[in-house]
Amino acid sequence: QIRPLFYLSLSDLLLGMCWLAGALLYSTPTSKQDLLCYNLQATGQVFYVASFLYTVNYTWHLYMDLKMKYNQNLFRMPPQVVDYAGCIGRIATISSSLIPFLLMVPVFCLGNNSNCYQNFSQKHGCLLMHTEIAVPTSEPQTLSSSVCRAMHFYGIGIFLISFLISFLAILVILSQARGLYKRFVNSTGFLGDQQWAMIKMVEQRVVFYPVAFFCCWAPAVLLGILKLTASTDSKIYMALLILQALTAASQGLLNCVVYGWTQHIFLSLKRNACRDVDTQTPLLRSQKKFYSSTLPTSPPDTEGSTSTLL
Repeated sequence: QIRPLFYLSLSDLLLGMCWLAGALLYSTPTSKQDLLCYNLQATGQVFYVASFLYTVNYTWHLYMDLKMKYNQNLFRMPPQVVDYAGCIGRIATISSSLIPFLLMVPVFCLGNNSNCYQNFSQKHGCLLMHTEIAVPTSEPQTLSSSVCRAMHFYGIGIFLISFLISFLAILVILSQARGLYKRFVNSTGFLGDQQWAMIKMVEQRVVFYPVAFFCCWAPAVLLGILKLTASTDSKIYMALLILQALTAASQGLLNCVVYGWTQHIFLSLKRNACRDVDTQTPLLRSQKKFYSSTLPTSPPDTEGSTSTLL
């Protein structure tokens, strides 16, 4: 579980470095500022999608780890199955890096060949998401401008579709993890106060994971939808630009703190579920304390031998 969390944090770190580089380019203009800003925005888009996929990959690893523990306790799963699941996890981790890059290859290739970076920095392209190329209205529509416009909407579409798929996948995986955890606790015996408290905490995590993910990227998603459907001169659009800059930039910090803390809680829940099986209910706990108090501290040897003979 540590490795998926590391890759998730690394993708957020690289995304933050792209934003810092964009701020530096915006404050210190260069001769190739348009070209650099265009490719920097496309690179940031790669890390956006990679962050989505790594979030799904991390939650999937949490679910698979819980499923492994469940199957090992009930069915004594062989080591070959564990190795197979680990291989699948490594493939998923590599795919989370390759898929975003492959999706953005048309933006890099067609965009640079069609000179889509011309006048790119005029609309603060180094700083803002979903920036469209500044094309004068007096110029006739050419093949190059059509390709650039298509690449612009393609990038927004990739962002929105990847967010929607990732959000739904997180909901499904965590719902499955919640049900699996209930079966895991039920298989250990009766459900007591401690076990119900654990289930309640897992239910809170099921709610918190998608809420935290959605809150970080909801302004950016609404911004992309407005780009596709409405005018970009409204006050709502400007407010979303500011809000998106605050929430999307905080995702790396939330991933390092929130997801790491949730992983620690998840591991402690699974460890506690395997302990105190015979004292899971308040009645059994009180009975154990009562019987322990009635036993003699150091029974004589003669009584022990007599009871053995009887």
